[in-house]
Amino acid sequence: MNGVSAAADKAAVRLVADDGDAVAQNMTEDASVGALDGLTPDEFCKALLSTILSELEDDKAEDVVAIPLAGKSDIADYMVIASGRSQRHVSAMADKVARRLKADGFGSARIEGASTADWVLIDAGDVIVHIFRPEVRNFYNLERVWSEAAHVPVKADA
Repeated sequence: MNGVSAAADKAAVRLVADDGDAVAQNMTEDASVGALDGLTPDEFCKALLSTILSELEDDKAEDVVAIPLAGKSDIADYMVIASGRSQRHVSAMADKVARRLKADGFGSARIEGASTADWVLIDAGDVIVHIFRPEVRNFYNLERVWSEAAHVPVKADA
């Protein structure tokens, strides 16, 4: 299959705004069903994000958050963070996301941490996906690390 799934149109996610506040936003409005060929880099990235969010929703991921990284980091345009209920759930979601990306024409994603499935990282190029067990996610708290509010300049005492 060389296109974006129509099911991606229903995916909704918390998007962490620049001030650190979470706002509800539908990230799939610009994703269109059809071939990936001919998409601009921005359209391709949004289609990739939409596909990932759709698969996570289908797999019953919990507390899904997408953090825009454009202008903050060169590693990716978005970081997606989600939780699974158990190691088996985390592992299954990571496997299904990777298979869906390949099936939809996005290529093979690199996966780290699948053997223990406490924290699985999926590098899909423009989108980095972290899938955690809840207690591991709370420990590392990536949402706080990557939000603008966590990086407010500190004034030196005079």
